[in-house]
Amino acid sequence: MKPRILDKYLIKNLLITYVFASLMITLIICMIDYTENLDDFIKRKAPAKEIIFDYYFNLIPYWINFLSPLMVFIATVFFTSRIAARTEIVAMLSTGISFGRIILPYLVGAFFLSVISFYVVGWVLPKANTVKNKFAVTYLKDQFYFSDRNVHLTIAPDVYAYMESYNNVSMTGNKFTLETIRGNRLMQKLSAEKIEWNPKTEKWKLQNYKVRTLADMGEQLTYGVEMDTTLNLKPKDFENTYKLFETFTLPELNDHIDLLISRGSDGLEVYQIEKYTRFTQPFAIMILTAIGVIVSARKSRRGIGLQIALGFFLAFAYILFYLLSKGIAETGNINTLLAVWLPNIIFSLIGIILYKTLPR
Repeated sequence: MKPRILDKYLIKNLLITYVFASLMITLIICMIDYTENLDDFIKRKAPAKEIIFDYYFNLIPYWINFLSPLMVFIATVFFTSRIAARTEIVAMLSTGISFGRIILPYLVGAFFLSVISFYVVGWVLPKANTVKNKFAVTYLKDQFYFSDRNVHLTIAPDVYAYMESYNNVSMTGNKFTLETIRGNRLMQKLSAEKIEWNPKTEKWKLQNYKVRTLADMGEQLTYGVEMDTTLNLKPKDFENTYKLFETFTLPELNDHIDLLISRGSDGLEVYQIEKYTRFTQPFAIMILTAIGVIVSARKSRRGIGLQIALGFFLAFAYILFYLLSKGIAETGNINTLLAVWLPNIIFSLIGIILYKTLPR
């Protein structure tokens, strides 16, 4: 068998097995999801058109992408175990082809899927997630009310905002304060009894405000009943943030992270983890594909069951380790970049050890 024909054979069957496994698992997940949410669909009178096209048509690519590393691994183990049981791997090796050369077409197929996955999760999937999450908030989640008290925000360098409370339905805040502090010195303080968003002008309206300006020459006070002002603060900053990190494209995610850093806001780790995960997932696909070939390429007298079981064990061990490191990173107890890359680093070492030690 010529290497070029061999490459096409392996890549084609790997991709076909991956597509079949992904669709089957995703459809099962959607059926389970529909069963769990059916009562909410009926109770909240969700239109059938929106259920199908807004929710499930966008849920399917979400799960396919989320499960891509696992599905590629399962497809690799399943397909390679079958051809190993038929002595095809032995036949390839007997022609003088090295085992590393056999792995190469698998990696080519995995690289193809990795590139698609990176583009989809970076630019395509966020748009689908926006529609899906909007549907979920409308029909599957309870009405959101912003309930935080004594909200502190950094809205610009040296500029700090405070609100005693905020109503996201009427888009109004009470006891608003805006302070400009340079070093340890208060330069200006604006206080208002009430702040209200005007959607027509896209500005905030201050009511019963007072501006206190401090300078070397003394202090100046300004009073007023109403004033429109532009702030680096929008009503969306107080809206429901349900899986908001999923709805940003990669450039938008970078901008949002920069905004949170400039404001000194909490919850930065969630967005950093999302960003780093989008880069690590393509590598996970490559790593798990290589491990899948290594653990399933040997013909066993016990059949392919043991190899498939070993493959599943390693796959779920990877997922468990990934979820564990992600959870620790969200608490801020470990560097987020290290936490997201740690499963790939460890399983790369496992792959190298398996390649060196397992008989083939």
